[in-house]
Amino acid sequence: MKELFINSDKQRDWLNRLENIKRSIVENSEDTDKLAKFPVESFQLLKDIGYTKITLPTNYGGEGLSVYDMVLLQETLASYDENTSLAMGWTLGVIGDLYANKLWSDDLLEEFAEYLVDGAIVNRLVSEAVTGSPTRGGRPGTNARRTTNGWIINGRKSFSTASPVLDYFLTSAWIEEQQNVGFFLINRNTPGISIDETWDVIAMRGTGSHDVVFEEVLVEEKYLVEITQRPSGGLINGWQLHIPATYLGIAQAARDYAINFATHYQPNSLQAPISTLPHIQHLIGEIELYLQKSRFALYGVAESFDDPKRRELLTNEIAIAKYTVTNNALTIVDKAMRIVGAKSLQNANPLQRYYRNVRAGLHNPPMDDMTITKLAQHAIQQQKVKDIIKS
Repeated sequence: MKELFINSDKQRDWLNRLENIKRSIVENSEDTDKLAKFPVESFQLLKDIGYTKITLPTNYGGEGLSVYDMVLLQETLASYDENTSLAMGWTLGVIGDLYANKLWSDDLLEEFAEYLVDGAIVNRLVSEAVTGSPTRGGRPGTNARRTTNGWIINGRKSFSTASPVLDYFLTSAWIEEQQNVGFFLINRNTPGISIDETWDVIAMRGTGSHDVVFEEVLVEEKYLVEITQRPSGGLINGWQLHIPATYLGIAQAARDYAINFATHYQPNSLQAPISTLPHIQHLIGEIELYLQKSRFALYGVAESFDDPKRRELLTNEIAIAKYTVTNNALTIVDKAMRIVGAKSLQNANPLQRYYRNVRAGLHNPPMDDMTITKLAQHAIQQQKVKDIIKS
């Protein structure tokens, strides 16, 4: 099914590289979930094949993969281990967005690229307990004050995915003197930084999304790298499609398990495997339908974003793809569990893990309610424009 969406030799090459380390990543995935430990070993395997720099442009020493390429690879990786995929996805997305839009000065981009080529891991730290989701516009409680030596940062960031292995924190902070939000690039070895291991959840247990605490952290003046009026920025960011790609990968894994089960499980009450039963075939057919709808939505938006002319026409399509894929993935996992039955609830069965982890997608940005509201507002605004033109 996914063959339809592979359209270059470079994609096939990277899919083959992932396939070569699949077994080890899959084997690590059970302990990652069961022990709620960060998949350090899997990250190292990805570093060894140069995966961390796939979205870094070639002129900076990276692979220069597009959003479409990234989505294809991240979906595949998530079918091996969703914790590894989601944690890695934030680094890939940050790097892709940063360099595609040249958000920093040329000198800083050149300097940072040297670290990325060596496998550095980075993530934006924007979430805080006091603000809720940063996409809703809350002002960060983390603050920055200017001194003669640079900036002093104080605050606490939550949901800091991949915190155990992050080399750099791209941290939002409120700058009182400028009445703006700034982003500071901070090396994890800077004095005053600590990781508070608060990540105690039932979903995506291995993403290491702990709190990062900043206490009187001194940052050089030049590492105030971005200034924005809005905590979440203002550009349409196709690199965020790594999020639904991960949940589509979970759905694919659930589908594969359920169909393998259905074609091999034959209770003694039947003369053939349960895959011959009409109601099981109906569930399998629905799973295939939801997977196909999800892929066309996700890859269609990614392809549009990669085309500069079509990108200008995008409005809410990134959010639509995330909404569609995430909710379809929930449905797919549910149907897979109906095929397998009570066995799917056993701790040793991966479906119970997929069931828990796929629900985390509802809480990754953008949230469903915001997507629906924006679609309504956009439709209303379009009608107002039409009315003005007619008058």
